[in-house]
Amino acid sequence: MHELPLTRELVLIGGGHSHALILKRWGMKPLPGVRVTVINPGAVAAYSGMLPGFVAGHYQREELELDLVRLARFAGARVLLGRATGIDRDARLVHVEGHPPIRYDYASIDIGITSAMPDLDGFSEFGVPAKPLERFATRWDAFQTAARQGEVLPHMAVIGGGVAGAELAAAMAHRLGDLPQIEITLIDRGEILSEMRAPTRHRLLKTLADLRVTLRPQAEVARVEADRVRFSDGSALDSFFTLGTAGARPYDWLADTGLDLHDGFVTVGPTLQSSDPRIFAAGDCAHLGFDPRPKAGVYAVREAPVLFDNLRACLSEGPGVRLRPYKPQKDYLKLISLGGQSALADKAGLVTSGPLMWRWKDRIDRKFMQKLKELTPMTPPALPAQVAEGLREEVEDKKPMCGACGAKVGGDILSRVLRDQPGVERRDVLHLAGDDAALLTHGDTWQVASVDHLRAFVEDPVLMTRITAIHALGDVWAMGASPQAALMTVTLPKMSAALQEGWLAEIMQAARDVFTEEGAEIIGGHTAMGSEFSVGFTVTGLLDQPITLKGARPGDRLILTKPLGTGVMLAAEMEMKASGRDMEAAYASMVQSSGEAARILGNAHAMTDVTGFGLAGHLLGICRASEVGAVLRLDDVPLLPGALEQSMTGMRSTIYTANRAYTAEYQGPEGALADLLFDPQTAGGLLACLSPMRAEKCVTALRAAGYEAALIGEITKGPVRLTIDA
Repeated sequence: MHELPLTRELVLIGGGHSHALILKRWGMKPLPGVRVTVINPGAVAAYSGMLPGFVAGHYQREELELDLVRLARFAGARVLLGRATGIDRDARLVHVEGHPPIRYDYASIDIGITSAMPDLDGFSEFGVPAKPLERFATRWDAFQTAARQGEVLPHMAVIGGGVAGAELAAAMAHRLGDLPQIEITLIDRGEILSEMRAPTRHRLLKTLADLRVTLRPQAEVARVEADRVRFSDGSALDSFFTLGTAGARPYDWLADTGLDLHDGFVTVGPTLQSSDPRIFAAGDCAHLGFDPRPKAGVYAVREAPVLFDNLRACLSEGPGVRLRPYKPQKDYLKLISLGGQSALADKAGLVTSGPLMWRWKDRIDRKFMQKLKELTPMTPPALPAQVAEGLREEVEDKKPMCGACGAKVGGDILSRVLRDQPGVERRDVLHLAGDDAALLTHGDTWQVASVDHLRAFVEDPVLMTRITAIHALGDVWAMGASPQAALMTVTLPKMSAALQEGWLAEIMQAARDVFTEEGAEIIGGHTAMGSEFSVGFTVTGLLDQPITLKGARPGDRLILTKPLGTGVMLAAEMEMKASGRDMEAAYASMVQSSGEAARILGNAHAMTDVTGFGLAGHLLGICRASEVGAVLRLDDVPLLPGALEQSMTGMRSTIYTANRAYTAEYQGPEGALADLLFDPQTAGGLLACLSPMRAEKCVTALRAAGYEAALIGEITKGPVRLTIDA
């Protein structure tokens, strides 16, 4: 989080090579007062230089992935997982699919290109574009696995006979070359590799021939189908994996920005500014109008230092800002993979190939990735020599305090404090000990009321608001109520008036979207400025008959509607030890509404939402109120991707120790898997007790509704205790 007031917004649209390098540089040399946002459809971006090696089987998937979530954490930036769809230059807003518009003072575009061919009949449905790289890598991984298992014939076609098509065809042929029925065809409407120098073309054609890749030049593709490619002359070719590499297409939304374009690509000058000086562009989506160059990753990498310096200069105070010019090299070393661990090197007319060139290319690629993967979090300053008694024990050898439910006060402390508070007897207020929400009566109508407030654990206030809203509504759903209304409290970090307005607009839109979807209304709230961003909601709901903790019966089955692990994953992300892909899954789980789950579980005997005290703590809350025991089948408890692996390393949320102390009735094994029972959950799932017959039907319905629900145990007769079924 930011220590100094924020006054400027920098938005990086796309997670290309230039922007990845900028995030690394920004983390090492931030500009105080600037909030950085990076927008990308997914948590990772693939490095193009290693893609042929991945296709050929020389690299694992994670080796070519740039983790934008980790890079953003290192840079102190917010990462927004969504697809940019446009720019309103007059209002200085970036439009993002499924997200309120993002305000910017300066923006940079590095979204790459696409190999999609929307004009080719059937390609959008059955074809696979080589770019964006992440999507292609996923589809290829699935196809080659299926081909090896005999589930599909290894018949493949590559549309586009340029260097990229030839390189990927060679890699595919190498990867599946040991399969007896392999057929791979490289197709082009003109000549294959026509843009290459004669010596380079000759060696590449020989490599393709050695790998038994069939060439089909002067061929016009008419249609792509699920199992074949049809040509304009009426012939057809069997293909169960049709890859498109034909040319580099810009993304369509750039045409609506009003920026000067060249064939759809953003035209930039020597400073990498577009026709709008507040918008920069780099990488393949940019056209160097002052000195045109072909599309190649080497330019994006070398543009990054200039782009970084120029963005900082524009965002800085002071007169006479001078921007650096980018001077592209006239020629560059081309290192082309040849399928196996061999490569071809081409520069200035000199061509050589062999294993030595592969080792050279591999070294360059790994060095580039190492630069972006070796991220060391900043260490807090050392304590002074003289401090208050007990301070060193609280600070030293302890990790930074978690956000979300990991920052809650322990259950044992809360129990002692609340136990000693005098209550006022009222007929219209019923608050049963430990229940999720208070019950209020209005004549014959029941109303529930609850409150939740969370410290920010992500830089994106929209994501934080959505998670907090779902988290707060969990108390309403757990009581079997329908959401009615909400009061909102927001504390903004120190920032300028313009940023306050932008942040609040995003936050309010996000909150309104969640509560409107659930049939509730935001009826007011309160805002303040503070040292860090936090958000909370006081929520109410209406119901006919409340579901409380005091209703579980021996023989009831236990249903959990969401996987565990948000606490340990958030703790790992804070230390930059969680993968972005795993965090993407964790965020998706946290923003998943439990409204439909609550309706499906409407006949539960007892129910709660699993939040700060962990599954064990909340289940024991049911046991204590109902005076029963419970048995859990540990192996049946669903977990978030990466949660068990993080737990095995010793990763724990701040409140973990307090949660263990709060569950004295636990009788079970120790170890990484069992420790996740005490992991605090943010916006966790519902835990419900139902009769055996009803439970089976509910799990089926929950899974059909998109929940990762599971039967995880059963209620037993007292005494109150939680045991594990080995």
